Amino acid sequence: MDPRPRRAAEPGDRFLLLFALANAGGVVAYAPFLTLLLPVKLAAIAGEARIEWLGAATLAGAGAASLSNLLVGWASDVVGTRRAWAAAGLCLTLASYALLHAAASPLEIVAAVAAYQLALNALLAPLAAWAADEVPDRRKGLLGGLLGAGPPAGALAGVAATLPGLPTEAARLGVVCAIVFALTAPLLLLRTPAYPDQPLAEPAPRRTAARRDFALLWLARLLVQVAGNVMFGFLLYYFQTLPDAPSEAGVARLSALALALAFPIALAAGRISDRLGPRKPFLLAAAAATALGLALMAASATQLPAAIGYALFGCGGAVFLALHSGYAMQLLPTPGRRGRDLGLLNLANTLPAIVAPLLAISLVPGRGFGPLLALLAALIVVAGACVALVRRDAPRRLK
Repeated sequence: MDPRPRRAAEPGDRFLLLFALANAGGVVAYAPFLTLLLPVKLAAIAGEARIEWLGAATLAGAGAASLSNLLVGWASDVVGTRRAWAAAGLCLTLASYALLHAAASPLEIVAAVAAYQLALNALLAPLAAWAADEVPDRRKGLLGGLLGAGPPAGALAGVAATLPGLPTEAARLGVVCAIVFALTAPLLLLRTPAYPDQPLAEPAPRRTAARRDFALLWLARLLVQVAGNVMFGFLLYYFQTLPDAPSEAGVARLSALALALAFPIALAAGRISDRLGPRKPFLLAAAAATALGLALMAASATQLPAAIGYALFGCGGAVFLALHSGYAMQLLPTPGRRGRDLGLLNLANTLPAIVAPLLAISLVPGRGFGPLLALLAALIVVAGACVALVRRDAPRRLK
């Protein structure tokens, strides 16, 4: 028998677990479709114009996602009942897959993607605000770490949705819908005890200082997401410039490895930051690893150092974004408007979809990827500086 006392489970531990599953369901709702199923559908319908129509669908979706996330988050602040809003968003998201399947022309696909993003963010916005409501500051490090389960879940769902035994688009979309429902429904259907010491009554910092800190975190996330969007879209092309370029499957395995490593690291870092108090050292370490990875990729002329650099970049960036989410929830400037503020934060996730291709198009042709990667490394350094300038770090605690 182990004589050491065990930590009693807190009432909110169940909520944390169910929210982590629901957040993973939200990632599954978009990752396989946007990265695999949508490009395949457009290639079959648009032919040689697939790149242009994919860009149009991406831009339309990003605009719809930004608008929906902000408006639904704000509406859930005003009306309340995050659970009801999230449940409605889940139903709309599952229904939107029927529109995506029925779209038979490039223009119809663009319109369906916009509708799908409106529905999906009607699910994601109240989910995030619900977590900000329920989880106290002293456990938001663990919350951020659990958010790191989303990308690996999305990658695994992509594998499941593209199995050889699923030859039709309808079957693949059906698998995605089933996974999304299975991961998200438990949080919406089961009773989830709240923490007994929610930080709603805590004295808020001065509004001006709180807004300044939030703006710094917003900019930091934007810069990291710009780098992530560039590498997400052009990683294969980067490796193809090397003399010993890996195969497409090799690049896919490398990406999966980076995400798989990131989740336990983010989980451990978040839990340790809960115990120690400060969050910024862990974010700064993740930013440093991300920038180092990009610099190594920029200087590499062969596959091995380039792969090591990307593993550093992919793992560091995923850890940064996961921990950043929990930290940002801790520093939201207006407690009564968490949904609105998280909608504003979400703009740092959607705007890079517009910025990233412009950077790549302007820097890569005629110069190679070196200048682009060096610029991205510099942006990550600036992101780290923004985090360092945030004044409030340790969680506020109730007395």
